[in-house]
Amino acid sequence: MSTALHEERLQAVMDVLRITGARSVADLGCGDGALLLRLIDDPAFVRLVGVEQSVTALGALRAALAVLDEAIRDRVTLVEGSMLDPHRQLAGFDAVVMVETIEHLPPDQLSRWERAVFDVIAPKTVIITTPNAGYNPLLGVPAHRFRHPGHKFEWDRPRFRQWAEGVAGRHRRRWLVRDIAGVREDIGGASQMAVFLDPDLVI
Repeated sequence: MSTALHEERLQAVMDVLRITGARSVADLGCGDGALLLRLIDDPAFVRLVGVEQSVTALGALRAALAVLDEAIRDRVTLVEGSMLDPHRQLAGFDAVVMVETIEHLPPDQLSRWERAVFDVIAPKTVIITTPNAGYNPLLGVPAHRFRHPGHKFEWDRPRFRQWAEGVAGRHRRRWLVRDIAGVREDIGGASQMAVFLDPDLVI
């Protein structure tokens, strides 16, 4: 997806990564690399990992990386796997990012995801973006449907904030939530972003 709204999402995530000083970034559910291919252009990000369970998406990303200089390609590692798995090789990464992917997880698996990310990888920064259900009418999405057939849930702003506050409390993180992508004062943005920060991280 390369819509103007998605470009806004990606830019918002990159802005947070730069502000937090992240040098190593794991993109969980990286798809065909929309974010990774932008991050790789910035030499500040020295170690990048994409985790994706779609073989087709990983193949497309590998093809995109193949045309780049070897020195650039060497900064990226691709892993076939689920964002629910405790990827211990990512332990200590500066940041974990999930752009429009958490809504593909069954709600009863979110606690498993929390353990994998906050307890095993334990990055200084976690960035999540997910659709804002309140914006769906502007996108022509009927009330009885989700934006994508693969979505397991879509939250409005109050529900997302409630979830983010709970995650932050359970894992002793500073946190913030903001609207992104086509923001309107009355209903927010097409997406919403939660940022969870290690309390010792100075920015």
